[in-house]
Amino acid sequence: MAVFVSHYARALADVVLKAKLDTAAIDRQLNDFLAAWDSSAALRGVFENPAIGETQKVAVLDKMNAKLGMAQPVRNFIAVLTRNGRAAHVHEVVEAYRTELQERQGIRQAEIITARELSDQERNFLLAGVGQLAGARIQANFKLDPSLVGGTVVRIGSTVYDGSVKGRLERLREELMAG
Repeated sequence: MAVFVSHYARALADVVLKAKLDTAAIDRQLNDFLAAWDSSAALRGVFENPAIGETQKVAVLDKMNAKLGMAQPVRNFIAVLTRNGRAAHVHEVVEAYRTELQERQGIRQAEIITARELSDQERNFLLAGVGQLAGARIQANFKLDPSLVGGTVVRIGSTVYDGSVKGRLERLREELMAG
């Protein structure tokens, strides 16, 4: 990730939290903008074309905003990206903003891989345990991998907790080969 991405992400998070804006509403507005951005090559072409002036690009943004109804801070955020020639990186910046916001709210992303489908009760129990381990609330993405045989693999950031049967067997094999 480019350094500027995190700068813009932190700045947007600062504005949203300081103004006590509805983060879910801001997220929906960002999604609406990104959907329009993704669905129109012509729109992306306007914003990414250096021959088109900043004033014209912001005018296009304002016409879009009349239809999308973005809050002023969201509109201003996209205008700043546009004026600074960073509009092409809007997806990266929005993703970084979401991560920044979750970190400030004490929420960590986790990938939880299991060998079988879990019941809601098992998922909740696992989420509670992972949350205690991470010292944060967990927003998890669950995946299935039958090759694990049993158990669970949890990834939080760059840390991996491997409690799978497959992982245990691999560690046992390594110990036996070393000894």
